[in-house]
Amino acid sequence: QVKLVESGGGSVQAGGSLRLSCAASTNTYSMYCMYWFRQAPGKEREEIATLESDGTTLYADSVKGRFTISEDSQKITHYLQMNNLKPEDTAMYYCAAVLGTQYYSDYGCSSPNYWGQGTQVTVSS
Repeated sequence: QVKLVESGGGSVQAGGSLRLSCAASTNTYSMYCMYWFRQAPGKEREEIATLESDGTTLYADSVKGRFTISEDSQKITHYLQMNNLKPEDTAMYYCAAVLGTQYYSDYGCSSPNYWGQGTQVTVSS
């Protein structure tokens, strides 16, 4: 069973930076699409960054210009570099991915099939 393991969350003051990591527990399955979502208390889950298989990156307007999604050369770990953090960025952050050639063939990057457990990011003013 493949797991996505997140790390890097924590508390930071406004204007600071954090880097989240998301590592697959195995490289058995090819990773095609990578995502970061977040959910703040009382709010719906928000897709904030996507890295598609062709290298295309997509960002929510709320984080554009401040956050960067990237991957390592082996496509096992992906990252979210968060700069100029704001109190409204406070949320639980989840990584996700499309793993497996068959799933990718069927669904593309429309929806992830694996999720991390979440890591808390708290930004104080």
